[in-house]
Parts: sequence; structure tokens; C-alpha cells
Amino acid sequence: MQSALHISTSKSAFNLGSQWERRNKVQTFLPFKQNLCIRRISELPNSLTTSIHFEFEEEKLRKELEPTSPTLLPVVIRQSDGVSQYFWDGNAIKLVSVDGKPIYYDNFDDLRDGCRRLFRSCSLGVRNFLLPREINENYLEYVKWKFLHRVFSSALQVLATQAMFRAIGIGYARSLPSAAALSWVLKDGLGRLSRCIYTASLASAFDTNLKRVRFSTSVVFSLSIGLELMTPAFPQYFLFLASIANIAKQISLACYLATGTAVHRSFAVADNLGEVSAKAQIQTVCFDNLGLMLAATLNIMLKNNQRLQAGLPFVIYPIFTAIDLYGIYQSLKHVHLQTLTKDRLEMIIDTWIQLGYVPSPAEVSKREGINFFSRKGKQKWLIRIGCLNPKGQIPKLSMMAMQSLSKDDFYFVCTEIGFHGFQRHEGILLCLREGASTADIITGLLQACYIRERLPYGMKKRMEILEGCDDSHLGIINWFKLADECKQYAKGDVKLLKEKMVELGWTCKNILLSTDEQTRFSFVDD
Repeated sequence: MQSALHISTSKSAFNLGSQWERRNKVQTFLPFKQNLCIRRISELPNSLTTSIHFEFEEEKLRKELEPTSPTLLPVVIRQSDGVSQYFWDGNAIKLVSVDGKPIYYDNFDDLRDGCRRLFRSCSLGVRNFLLPREINENYLEYVKWKFLHRVFSSALQVLATQAMFRAIGIGYARSLPSAAALSWVLKDGLGRLSRCIYTASLASAFDTNLKRVRFSTSVVFSLSIGLELMTPAFPQYFLFLASIANIAKQISLACYLATGTAVHRSFAVADNLGEVSAKAQIQTVCFDNLGLMLAATLNIMLKNNQRLQAGLPFVIYPIFTAIDLYGIYQSLKHVHLQTLTKDRLEMIIDTWIQLGYVPSPAEVSKREGINFFSRKGKQKWLIRIGCLNPKGQIPKLSMMAMQSLSKDDFYFVCTEIGFHGFQRHEGILLCLREGASTADIITGLLQACYIRERLPYGMKKRMEILEGCDDSHLGIINWFKLADECKQYAKGDVKLLKEKMVELGWTCKNILLSTDEQTRFSFVDD
């Protein structure tokens, strides 16, 4: 009995002791930053009460998350065809529209809802066929006016081609096929040659004066259609009139192709230039076909009256031309170019100096316009970028400006006198050095604009500086003092100005300059 008691006591003591020792060993030898999983295992609860309570809470949470009745789930999907939200009907998940359209939970086969969805699907298909997925907010306005321009322009081209066929006698017994073919080849050859010459002579203007060049060539294109419409009235001058008209059309086509990439890039908000260009071609084809249908409809309506059919182009030409040019003008107003030219940069700097903020590309585009008849800077000093013109410079002031240059200067500013016809004007000239960076150009133009603000236009007190008299030493000293102060202001503000421009989407890596503005100077030792 003692042995049994001894064994029982010893066993109990052994079990308790071993458990205590194992627990102490875990606490003693395990590092403080041991794996959290091991530490959590050592702290597991010793009773089943917590586990049962946990399972009860989990079951309760599952019943709360699992809806027993139809309900909208808090997940929304935004696609090109609208906004949809996930809906649980008790057995399955469905997508329902939530963008202002009524939601039907019990009957999705309603006839009215079916017609609505059919119309919506068709409009979505047309939208995806004609428009890119990612576009600017002004792109739809541009396409609307482009539609107006292309339809009426295409209709006029059809009528003009018909008139030219009538002029060379196609469809009549007296027509001479060989002579007609020769005339057609000659006019096309002259047109393509003129297109090459025009493109080579105005290469830089496609970037610096895009809207102005494009609208002016559109006017030329409309006049060329008018010449083609006149060929039936003067068949003996067919080759002359047709050649001039084709030259004008080829020039307009060259401008359209050269400026198309820049226009499409202004709408490519997600680097989808290829998609925007492809959609533009689709739009052109569709709109031109509608114009062809319009011209065909007019011909069918007047097919029984040859006199009215022959006089139709002269009646509708001024109407269709006016609508065509108005559509082009309005569409160009919605093209917001982010590239910097001298004129756009000057507008930005003037706004920055006078109003204290940087205008957006849309604001500059509205102010820029076409600028055919406006005299920009009429009551201001005109700022020009280029080289010195000895006939228009103040000799003493220009000489001292060049003598004050150092190796670290990449530009200098001086005054000049020029003439528009018989009208004399005063201006500021910015001369750039070889190797001048974009920051140097912005700084130089900023300094010139600061000088313009400090020197009001037409003041008599500074006539001594402009005339360059020998006794104008004090005036020249004041000029260089003012120029140095404005240069320091420009260097202090150029970094902040550039940061604000980048934030608003301006492309500040390069400034597009015309051929005359690209002329640079260099030191003799360079």
C-alpha cells in the first residue's frame, strides 16, 4: 500500500512538476521577440467557454452579413455606358443601372424598359464607334462643329466635281477622253508640286501659328471650290481654273495633315494619341458620306430640270461655304493647345505679372483666337525674339548691351524701332545665344515683360533713350539700371512660374519658335 501510495503521489507530483517546468522553460528560453504565432499558441485559453462564445458570435455576424431580402450592395461600377450597382435578389448577384434610370426588381422584361435599353445600347455603340474612351471635356464640342464643317464641305466638293465633269464634256457626245485625261493629269501634277513647295516654306508656322494657318488655308480651300464651280461657265479655260483650284486644295490638304497631329494630341488626355487619330479618321469618313448623301439628294430632287440643276451650285455655294467656315472657326476655338510658343508664353507672363496667376490652356486658347485683324500690343511695347536689325536699332544702346555680355549670359535685351508700313513703333528685342535653354528663354521673356510694365508706352521722358542722342548718357544709365532690376526679378520668379505652368498642364520642355525667332548669336570664342 505504501508502494502504491508512493507511486500515486510521485506520479501526481511528477506531472505537476513537469508541467510547471515546461511552462517555465518556454517563458525562460523563448526570446522576447519570438514569432507571434508561437506566443499566441502558448497563451491559448484553457476552457471551451471562449470557443463556444466565439462560434456564436461568428454565426451571428454571418447572419447579419447575409441578406434574406433583395438589397443593393455597396459596390458601384462606372463604365462608358453608365453607372451600375450590384444587386442581390436573394439567390444571385445582378448589375442594375443607378444613373437616374428606374430600377425594376421584379420584371426586367417590361416593353418600355426594353426599348429604353435598346436605344441606349445603340447610342452607346455609335458613341464608342466615333469617340475615344478618354477625352477632354471640350472634345464633344469640337466634334459637333467638325460634323457641320465636314458635311457641307463634302457636299460642295461633290457638286464641284460634277461641275468639272460637265466642263470637260463627260457625259456628252462631243467629249474627248484623251484631252480630258491629259488636263486632269496636268492639274494634279501642278497641285502636288505646289503642295511640296508650300510645306517646305511654312514648316515652322504649322507649330507656332497653327490655328491661323489652318483657318486661312480653309478659306483658300473654299475659294478653290468656287473656281471649280466656275469651270462649266468657262470651259475654254478649264485647265487654268482647274489647276489653280487644285493648287489651293493641295495647300489646304498639306496644312490639314501637318496640323492634325498637334490637334489630336491636345485631346489625348490618357496618352491615347493613336486612338484619337483613328477616331478622327472614322469621323471624317462618316461625315463626308453624309455630305455626299446631301449632294446626291439635291441632285435627285432636280434631276428633271437640267437648268436648275446646273444653277444649283451657284445658289448653295455661298450658304454652304459660310456654314463650313463657321464650323471650322468654332471647332478651332475648342482646340486647347498645351505647347508653348512665343505668343502664348507672352500671354501667360502678362497675366502672371498683372493678375498674379497662371492662366490655363483653355483660357489662353480663348484669348488667342485666330488673330487675323487684331493688332496685338497696339498700346504696348512690342516684344520680338530674333537678331539685331542694324537699320532698326538704337546704335549706342545696342552696342553697350552687347559689350556688357559675359560668358554666363545666354541672352540680352535692348530696344528697337520698327515700321509697319508708314507707322513707326517702339519695341523690345530679345536676342538668344546658341545653347540657350528653355529656362533662359522664359527668363529673358519675363525680363522683357517686366521692362514693358515699368516703361509706359509713348512717354516723352524716355525719347532721349530711343533717339540715341549723344547727350542721353543719363537716360542710358537709367535704362541699364532698370534692365538689371528686371533681370533679378525674372531670375527670382522663373522657378515658381514654371512650376505653376506645369501644374496646369503646359508643356514646358520646349518652346516652339518660328524660323526668324530661332536665329541665335554666339561669342567669337565659342
